[in-house]
Amino acid sequence: MTLSTGATFSVEEVASTGPAIRFLQLYMFKDRNVATQLVTRAEKAGFKAIVLTVDSAVFGRREANIKNRFTFPSYVRLKNYEGMGLDRTKDSSPASIINGIYDRSLNWKDVKWLQTITSLPIILKGVITAEDTKLAIQAGAAGIIVSNHGARQLDYVPATITALEEVVQAAEGRIPVFMDGGVRRGTDVFKALALGAAGVFFHLVPYFSFPNHRHYPRGLLPVLRKLLQLDLGFVSSNST
Repeated sequence: MTLSTGATFSVEEVASTGPAIRFLQLYMFKDRNVATQLVTRAEKAGFKAIVLTVDSAVFGRREANIKNRFTFPSYVRLKNYEGMGLDRTKDSSPASIINGIYDRSLNWKDVKWLQTITSLPIILKGVITAEDTKLAIQAGAAGIIVSNHGARQLDYVPATITALEEVVQAAEGRIPVFMDGGVRRGTDVFKALALGAAGVFFHLVPYFSFPNHRHYPRGLLPVLRKLLQLDLGFVSSNST
């Protein structure tokens, strides 16, 4: 699983729930000390990789948020940020918070910088072109997640399943390529694997669409696995 830095549970709280393979998703902060502290905490908590989001240095025009006048409720606590000088402003909209603390100048040198503060592998999330795939490998990325941030960042961005094959071909097997976005059923997993993905990630939609989602992922993951096994059966494969 991948824990967002903006989660309502801290790195330490999640780690205390028991053994698992966990990655920490990271944005690049204007204050590099914040990033350093978060990475150090993830290492101490036994996280296995850092997932740097590279498609959100600039916050997109999310019209649904604007239409609904969405703000973070006062009771929502971004636990990883507590005690790090990232106190909320009066404007608690996502755009205000993100534009206030994330570094808009994010570039490939920041990937190199991350490698100087951690021995954990760095996976880049948000790569959707062959050109950026090659640059990511040159910068020392240990993996790529083909992601369009739920298509919320930029109008007309390609679907991740459409971009996946181009990225896989550009990687040439040098690093693993994963995909997120649009994963709802076993057939979605099957298509991604068939196009060369090493695995897939999924987020809130399948979580909340699953009956009694409080039991996630204990309930949802077996369902997806069974659906994938069924799909594999249609192509005479039992491998999962």
